Amino acid sequence: MLEKTDRSASKTTGEIAVDVAVIGAGPAGLTAAYLLTKAGKTVAVIEKDETYVGGISRTVEHEGYRFDIGGHRFFSKSQQVVDLWNEILPDDFIQRPRMSRIYYEGKFYSYPLRAFEALRNLGLWRSAMCMLSYGKAKVFPNREVKSFEDWTSNQFGKKLYSIFFKTYTEKVWGMPCNEMSADWAAQRIKGLSLWSAVVDGLKRSLGLNRLNDGSGKQAKTLLETFRYPRLGPGMMWEAARDKMVATGKGQLIMGAELKQLAADGNGGWRMTANGEDGDVVITAKDAISSAPMRQLAARLHPLPETTLEASNLKYRDFLTVALMIKSEDLFPDNWIYIHDSKVKVGRVQNFRSWSPEMVPDEDVACVGLEYFCFEGDGLWSMDDDDLVELAKKEMDILGLVSPDKVIGGAVVRQEKAYPVYDEDYAANVDAMRAEVEAKHPTLHLVGRNGMHRYNNQDHAMMTAMLTVENIIAGERVYDTWCVNEDAEYHEAGDEGAEKALPEGRKTVSADQAAALNSMRDVPERVSADGKKAA
Repeated sequence: MLEKTDRSASKTTGEIAVDVAVIGAGPAGLTAAYLLTKAGKTVAVIEKDETYVGGISRTVEHEGYRFDIGGHRFFSKSQQVVDLWNEILPDDFIQRPRMSRIYYEGKFYSYPLRAFEALRNLGLWRSAMCMLSYGKAKVFPNREVKSFEDWTSNQFGKKLYSIFFKTYTEKVWGMPCNEMSADWAAQRIKGLSLWSAVVDGLKRSLGLNRLNDGSGKQAKTLLETFRYPRLGPGMMWEAARDKMVATGKGQLIMGAELKQLAADGNGGWRMTANGEDGDVVITAKDAISSAPMRQLAARLHPLPETTLEASNLKYRDFLTVALMIKSEDLFPDNWIYIHDSKVKVGRVQNFRSWSPEMVPDEDVACVGLEYFCFEGDGLWSMDDDDLVELAKKEMDILGLVSPDKVIGGAVVRQEKAYPVYDEDYAANVDAMRAEVEAKHPTLHLVGRNGMHRYNNQDHAMMTAMLTVENIIAGERVYDTWCVNEDAEYHEAGDEGAEKALPEGRKTVSADQAAALNSMRDVPERVSADGKKAA
């Protein structure tokens, strides 16, 4: 594991009185705690994990090998977030090349797809079938477009849909493409068509993809590089933890899971957590929760009227099987997407491509196979040894590595990785949000699971940063629910393009809203009558 300090994680029991109690030591919780202690507030943070901080952004260590849980590129359009990263971890960022591709039947395809490359890799016969399928879709389109499958088949033809869209999408979301709404497909793949991909390929080959401003510069496409902590994302959050504790105003209690959060009748809170050595009780004026909204609702006292709605919120989980392989690196990508129905793995990370320091042996490749699942299902419940064997078998099926080259393996499970946006989630979230804001102005929901919003790391941090401003001001001067993320957020643009708010401003600026105020795309189900669920 990454280096720990004795002062960072106590086994405190008894009662602690602070200004602010924080649930969860992930990016949102630790961002809030660090900034509050800088401002002179006393803070106590509880974290149910006994070893790691950072939540889904932690870095897990096994025999000197470090694993990033999901892959975390450190890029943000918010200058405020970039400045905070630099403040917390000033000397340990490295610049890394960005590369992600699709792997299908033994060949790599650029991501996003490049039409000529895709057709060349598929071979003459299959390419011809793809083009015929595309032509058929254009001449005889499905007029009753209801689902992701309908929309994507119309756009690319049934053949290309089945190769490059169906398998991976179903692995990630755990539902058939013919049950996902067409509206989601239109948003997720907006502006993309086979014809536009062909035209773009021609422009690239002829050097015509230039800005029309006389500069001669290339048109902006995907980010080519990104910053990354040299020992993985957990390095950021361990540094935030240590800086928070070093102020003398903050403390972190590890291995402590929320048992009850009770309103004290005077606008404050009494939080009880189950610790290894007995209950920990924390009294505070304000409480910040990055715990899953469903979990918080069940442990609030008095019980919220919206507990039933919150209990219906759902999550998508995943696990990583890391393999140590006696071999050179298998591919240069940060990760590859597996579009192959013969295997269950959805994505494979190459940890050395994130940072060479995450893999201690130059003669060993270390990859992480990511399996999307639901907590308690067959994959989630498999023994670790069986999962390692499955990963070895699937790497062999894919033709990426022979099982006899694997010299070690480890499994990391990540529960509640993705809040599920089903047909009822928005109403359920809005109900609990409204009740919390009306009855408990000193209870603040932050982060991905705390708000049941599909945020990335920097957006989770922004919800915490605005929450801190609200606590210091003593009122909700910022609407933290404006912070969310568009699917293209990490794909293009300049880091820090949206500047920090001018000092003293109490509303979110137009520029900041443009960077942060759009809903990230996730699938919704088609209802029984064939329409998008309301």
